[in-house]
Amino acid sequence: MRLYDYADSGNGYKARLLLSLLNIPYDYIETDIMSGETRTPEFLAMNPIGRIPLLALESGEHLAESDAILYYLAEGTLYWPDDRLDRARVLQWMFFEQYCHEPSVAVARFIVRHLPADHPRRGELPALHEKGHSALQTMEDHLATRDWMAAGQPTIADLALYAYTHVAGDGGIALDDYAAINAWMTRIRDLPGYVAMK
Repeated sequence: MRLYDYADSGNGYKARLLLSLLNIPYDYIETDIMSGETRTPEFLAMNPIGRIPLLALESGEHLAESDAILYYLAEGTLYWPDDRLDRARVLQWMFFEQYCHEPSVAVARFIVRHLPADHPRRGELPALHEKGHSALQTMEDHLATRDWMAAGQPTIADLALYAYTHVAGDGGIALDDYAAINAWMTRIRDLPGYVAMK
């Protein structure tokens, strides 16, 4: 199994984190998205979308999209619950991550970390910060009365949301006022096999 990834990517980190938690061996292939390595004919032949992470399976198949990779790896493990409604709740929070959380928290982080200080996209930051705090408040309210996002146990919903939440400060979205989120992040860091983002 090979993982094509970019070390600074939270989406790629989701896959790396679950692979580590499940103690699944894999080969890591650094793929520089900033220099166009995902747009080469060779990479596009494996993933026409031209994005990382990309998981190359032993069968020769390739699987793209971070949350799809999480589902593939988690099936049959403790990170994918048995109950039908619990599974739907996991997906509910993963859809929230992709639709409400990642487009603000991750994008703000990308702009701050990868674009020059005079780049026009810096003007997007106030709106991104507002939307990011709104998404985080939704998580904070939910976690105020429970330890995990769904199913009463750690699932891939937690990993999907943790990836960019724990580095939200990189994009100027401070986490100081989110006590429940900070406690939840500590619980995730305490999971056996946890690995930090590179």
